[in-house]
Amino acid sequence: MELPLAFIGWFFTVTSGGALVLGTALIFMLVRAGDLHRRYLSYSTLNDMMLAAVWVLGLFGGIGVIRLQPWGRYLLELFCWALIVLLLLSSATRLYTLRQESAAGQPVSWLGTIAGITLILIPFLALCAATIVTLRSPEALKAFS
Repeated sequence: MELPLAFIGWFFTVTSGGALVLGTALIFMLVRAGDLHRRYLSYSTLNDMMLAAVWVLGLFGGIGVIRLQPWGRYLLELFCWALIVLLLLSSATRLYTLRQESAAGQPVSWLGTIAGITLILIPFLALCAATIVTLRSPEALKAFS
């Protein structure tokens, strides 16, 4: 399934920009919340910076696709691959954590977790796969040249 290049560009630009704005707002809220929250923020600084770098990659890739710049295609494809890996790792980590909690005798909601992972993971994997296929198509290659 191929998607229109304009949709791909605008979708990833708006989504990445929104994620960056939301992440920035959350960091500012944590900074203003108090000592415990600031301490938590200091533990996750490197993770937050790397996640922001991935979203910046998506933002610039989306802008490049909108402008039909050849570098935009590569950046957006790299962003999609990074997003696929991050989504799979996040889902696997969540399932592993629940298994550990279940083994410790704590009640866990497997149905809710599986449903949440399915509702988020499957559509994003499909969207990223369709984006990668579209960006590698002969029509897209011709548009970017």
